[in-house]
Order: sequence, then C-alpha cells, then structure tokens
Amino acid sequence: MLFIVVWWMVAITGAFSDPQANLLSAGCSQYKVDDVPEFTNNLNSTLLDLGAQLNSSKYFATAEQARGTAPVFAMVQCRKYLSTADCVACFAIAAKQIRNCSAGINGARVIYDGCFLRYESTSFYDQSTQDGHYGACGNQTASPAYQASVESLLSDLKIASPKISGFFATSKKEVVGANSVVYGVTQCVETISKAGCQECLTVAYADLQTCFPDADGRSINVGCFLRYSDTPFFADNQLTDLKPFLRNGSSSKKKVLIAGLVGGMGLLLLATAILFLWFKLYRKPKAAPREGDILGATELRGPVNYSFKDLKSATKNFSEEYRLGEGGFGEVYKGVLKNERVVAVKKLAISQSHRAKEEFEKEVKIISNVHHRNLIRLLGCCSNGPELLLVYEYMANSSLDNFLYGDKKGSLSWKQRFDIILGIARGLSYLHEDFHLCIIHRDIKASNILLDDDFQPKIADFGLARLLPESQSHLTTRFAGTLGYTAPEYAIYGQLSEKVDIYSYGVVVLEIMSGQKCSQANQDPDSDYLLKRAWRLYEADMHLELVDGSMSPDEYETEEMKKIIEIALTCTQSTASLRPTMSEVVVLLKSKGSSAQKPPPQSPALIESFQKIRADTSTSTGSPMSNATASVSQVSAR
Repeated sequence: MLFIVVWWMVAITGAFSDPQANLLSAGCSQYKVDDVPEFTNNLNSTLLDLGAQLNSSKYFATAEQARGTAPVFAMVQCRKYLSTADCVACFAIAAKQIRNCSAGINGARVIYDGCFLRYESTSFYDQSTQDGHYGACGNQTASPAYQASVESLLSDLKIASPKISGFFATSKKEVVGANSVVYGVTQCVETISKAGCQECLTVAYADLQTCFPDADGRSINVGCFLRYSDTPFFADNQLTDLKPFLRNGSSSKKKVLIAGLVGGMGLLLLATAILFLWFKLYRKPKAAPREGDILGATELRGPVNYSFKDLKSATKNFSEEYRLGEGGFGEVYKGVLKNERVVAVKKLAISQSHRAKEEFEKEVKIISNVHHRNLIRLLGCCSNGPELLLVYEYMANSSLDNFLYGDKKGSLSWKQRFDIILGIARGLSYLHEDFHLCIIHRDIKASNILLDDDFQPKIADFGLARLLPESQSHLTTRFAGTLGYTAPEYAIYGQLSEKVDIYSYGVVVLEIMSGQKCSQANQDPDSDYLLKRAWRLYEADMHLELVDGSMSPDEYETEEMKKIIEIALTCTQSTASLRPTMSEVVVLLKSKGSSAQKPPPQSPALIESFQKIRADTSTSTGSPMSNATASVSQVSAR
C-alpha cells in the first residue's frame, strides 16, 4: 500500500526524467527491536509522511513516530537539482530498497546519487560524521590538469557550502589546457549545525583524495554528500554562485588573519602532537554500540591492518602443521592471534608490483565492507611484507565439499542441506543486488562454501577475481580446476555477468542434492556426468533417482525435492537471460508448493561439451579461446 501511494504521488506530479537512482551504499543495523509489529507500523507511517513532504516540493524532510515502545525516526534528502517528481521517484526506489532489511531491524540507510533515506529507533538528526565514511571512486583515470581542477573545485565547495542556507551548492570548473569540465556538488543534512557541516565536508574531502586521479568520485557519510565528475549531472541553470561565500574580507583583515594563523600554527601543532600521543597511549577502546548505529556498525568499517610479523607468528611461520589447504588464489593457514582469536590467513598468489598493491588495498577496502551472514568475513589484511595476506574469520567445519563427496560424505541431513542451499542463494543475492557494487564471484563451487559451527554456509573468495591482472584472465589461470561449474558463455566467449554465478549455483545445488561431484561420473564407467544425468531424470519425471541415498526418505517431501531440482536446472540453462536472478531463486526456495508458476527449464549446456573444449585446449597449440569457440556448435546443439 505504501508504494502504491508513493507511485500515485509521482504520477500526479508528472513524468520524471532522471531520479539518479544509482545505488551507492546500503546498510542494515545488526540489532532488532522487541516489538516488531509496532515498529513496522511506525516505520510505515514515517515513510508515508516523508513522501507527502517531498511531494510538496521539499528536498529535505524528517518524520518520527514515537508511539509505544518502538519509536522510529526517519530522514530523507534529495539533491536540489532534481525536479520534485524525480525527488519523489528516487525516494520511492529508496523506500523499496530499504525494505530489504529484515523486519524489526532498528536502523537502516540507503544512499543514491539523487537522494538518501535513513531510519533509526533513536534520534540521529544531529549526527554529522561517523566511522564507516569512505570515498567511492570511478575506474577512469584523468589527466594531472584535471586533478588540479578537481581539487580546486572541491576546496571551493567545501568552504562555501556550510555558509549557504540549506548547505547545498553546485559548481563547475574548466580544466586548464584541456577541452573538458569538472562538475561538483556538496550537500549536508539540514538538521546539523554549520560547524557540523564543515566537519563532515572536511572528512569527505579527505576521503575523495583516495580517488585522485580518477575522473569521478563520491564521498559517503552520514551527514553530507560530496561528488565530482567529468560528466555533467545537473543543468547549468542549477549552478550556485560561490563567490560571495569565498570572500575573506579586506586586505588589512587578511594580514591580521595571516599573522594570527602563523603565530598560532606552532601552538596548534604542539597541541595536536600531545593529543595524538595521549590518544595512542591512553585511550581505551569503546564498547560495541548497543543501538543500530549503522555507519558505526562493524560491517561498514575498513579492514584491520595486521603486521606481517604478527601473522607470521600466528601461523608458526606458515608451517605445514597450520596449513588448511590451497584455494584458488593461494594457500590458506590457520592462525592464532595474540588475543587468542583463531583466524584463517590466505597468502595471495598475485603480482607484487606497486600497481598490484594499490589495487589490493582498494579492493580489500571494498570487500571488508561486505557484511552478510552467508558471506565469509574479511577481518583485515597485510601489504607491508614480502607477500599480500588476507585475514578471514575461521570456519571449524571446513568446506562443503568434504561433506558431499569427501571424508564426511553422507553426514548432512536434508534440513542442513536445504539451509545451505538457501544460505548460498541469499549470499549471492546480496553480492549481486544489495551491495552498493555488483560483485560477481566467478568461482562458485562446493570447496568455496565454508560451514560454520551450525552448518550455516558462508561463501568464500568473493571479490578476489578483481585482483587478477588483465593479462591473466580467469579462464587461463583457473578454468581447468572449475570446469564443471563454469557457465558456457563465460567458458567459450569470456562473457561475464552475474548469470555466470547463477549457473555455478545451480550445479552446486545438484551436488548437494545428489552427493555427487559435478565433474565425476558414478562408479559405472558408462554413467552420465551429474548435469546430464539430472536433466535426463527430469525429462523422465524420475527426479528422486538423483537424491543422495544416504538421506532417509522420511527426511523430505517428494514435491519439495522435485521443485529444488527444477530450480537448479533453471539456473543452468544454456541461455543466460533465461536464468533467474538470485533474489528470484530465494523467493522460489522459500515459497510453498512446486515451481510450476515458472516456465519449465530448457536443456542446459551438458558437461561433455566442456570436456571436448578442455581436450581441444590441452592438445592444440592455439589459444584456449580459439579452441573453445570451435566447440560452440556442440554446446548450442545440446
């Protein structure tokens, strides 16, 4: 009902051109309220109130429902260069997105290019900056002249915006010696003070330093927004005249000010040094927040920087005794830190060049902000030693493959298997759709699914494929080891999308159902490989022949098993566009009854076609891609 009302408000305002609904950040609190129904009702009321205020040509609004024991405080803000219709449309999208947090979560926020929306169970209107702020950078490098213009433009905006009513300013600056222009915007929330706005923009400006010399960047914080780009994102008639807010008074006043600054600088530096020393030596760590202070929550903090010496000691000099195994990106060791916490330390087998280390630090910062119960947690990293190291939470139950066709084969119950199937789907859905960047794993397989003490799945190695150098493609370095999981469009053409992960997920589900490895036939040498066998049993309406015999028929219902096998086959269809999204898979898994409402799956690309590709690749002197392309007709025909 809420979204019908919001959509109606958009409709009567007129068609919108661009609500700038590019999702930059989304986060949910780790805590729940006691009275979920009352909190949900109060949240609905505040969102309706915010929508109504925006529809009356406002760009900033707060609303609160403090009834009962589950109060809700909410805030929305649009960039003032948007039309009213675009502002309301951006809010409608944000309100839908924020609902992805579980019911009763006591705080959440979403940030888009065009607007942001946040709610909490306690008032937060005076917050200007918190831990968790960061700069989101583009991927196009600009010239040194462009960088100089960016710094000048952002400096002017940072100075002027706190002095402007509404704390909002836009500006542009021509790049000297180049036929280009840089555009910028600053905006603070209207409920903070002038000093709070200045403080937030100072932090935001520092965060964007990490983006230079990229052609565009955005700073994400609770109290302000700062963005620059070489592409215009507002009209010239929306420009703010900054000159009145940059004047510093008469020449004599400037001299007095400069003299005072020079005289006071020494005292300021001395005081700063003393404060810094006190901070490092005596400040006690703060306790974890009890309320849903989302930008202060652990999922939005950067990684801990460990010293190589400490990690070397924790792993007993990376001894064989502490070696857990070897993943796709390097060896993994058990580590015991000085505080006795047990961790997993991964040595990354990638380049050690200066450029590689820069990319490593940038990607690790992104990965460390990924926080979901079905994704392995990156605790920290080390880039100051002879090797690049990642530190993860430790999973005592090891990986899923051990329980499917390894030493612990047959020990998983059907309930545990279903929870694993659903958990993997939820983790991938978050990576693909809910994180502010779409992260494609590229290597979903049973050995990359770790199990915690309660046998809940946690996906490992996500985000690491981005660290591979361009000259070292995923296909050429890792294709042979994960052949049975690889989607045809990626294996043959190198086409990468989230549908690649969905194909791999379907194969893993079939492994969980059958207890059989995808690239191995049964003991009978004439038997089919798993995917082909699953398809033939589906065509013959003999789904249950695929189910692992170690499970008792009393554990599961026939129709449920058939439904999940059909979902897996739907994920492995040859045509990528026919595969569902991971959020759709989650809905299908949680729904009751069969999956008959979905079109029946089409035939997947069967594994023997890939075997032919691998055989051709290993015996030919040509490139893997050229040989793989030669087998396209086989895959398509099947």
